[in-house]
Amino acid sequence: MHITITDLTKTYPGGTRALDDLTLTVPTGMFGLLGANGAGKTTLMRILAGLLRPSAGRVLVDDYDLGTAAGRTAVKRLLGYLPQDLGVYPDLTAAEFLDYIALLKGIDSRAARRRRVAELLEVVALADAAKRKLKGFSGGMRRRVGIAQALLNDPRLLIVDEPTAGLDPEERIRFRTLLARLAGDRTVLLSTHIVEDIAQTCRELAVLDKGKSLFRGTVAELTARAEGRVWSVLMSGPEPAGGVVVSALPDAHGVRYRVVAPAPPSPEAEPLGPTLEDGYLALRGAQAVTV
Repeated sequence: MHITITDLTKTYPGGTRALDDLTLTVPTGMFGLLGANGAGKTTLMRILAGLLRPSAGRVLVDDYDLGTAAGRTAVKRLLGYLPQDLGVYPDLTAAEFLDYIALLKGIDSRAARRRRVAELLEVVALADAAKRKLKGFSGGMRRRVGIAQALLNDPRLLIVDEPTAGLDPEERIRFRTLLARLAGDRTVLLSTHIVEDIAQTCRELAVLDKGKSLFRGTVAELTARAEGRVWSVLMSGPEPAGGVVVSALPDAHGVRYRVVAPAPPSPEAEPLGPTLEDGYLALRGAQAVTV
């Protein structure tokens, strides 16, 4: 399943422009959408899910046009959506909640619902917690229930918005691994501001900033944006100027800084190989210079 976005704009009442003439393609497989909070990611997710209408532009999901009622209805049948904040019923068990959502999604057969709920609880590693009430679940367990409800209709397009925000490291790793397994022959669109989530799961991505696309390509291509721009420098005084400090580690002789900068921040600076985070910061820094 491919998504083609052309000249998409969304302006909210009051004049706030969340998407600004955005053009983007999303292929089958795992695709990352990276950007700071307020970049327009959630607005785009809600438009793709059919929950929000754009002010202008066109979105095609395969041959279905989201600008038409028929197109939106067709896409909703193919869609699984995990929003940033999924409302759950805390006094329901995981199995009861999924059964209820399955009924809302049109799975009328009680036996079919039971089979599908049991199958998905196994997929998200919650079979042992099926009869526990959701109010006793951790944040990570609730996110896994969320992905299970998004998969009830076996969607060809799965949209997940900031799925690992606020999770502990172990739950983040578990959730990222689950999403990567689910990609296969479906399109999984992962929207996040956490660079590591993209680095560990996606081959291709786009970077949004203020509703515009700053970058569309592979993880390797974005990482290469920082080639020759990453430095390690040990300083005992003020932190280095003229770049972005990525990390600062105390040392017996001062502080060891990792810096993304177009030139060495000091004569003693040593070059380092770039990461995706370095590439993202280099891209944002170049954008700031040109604005």
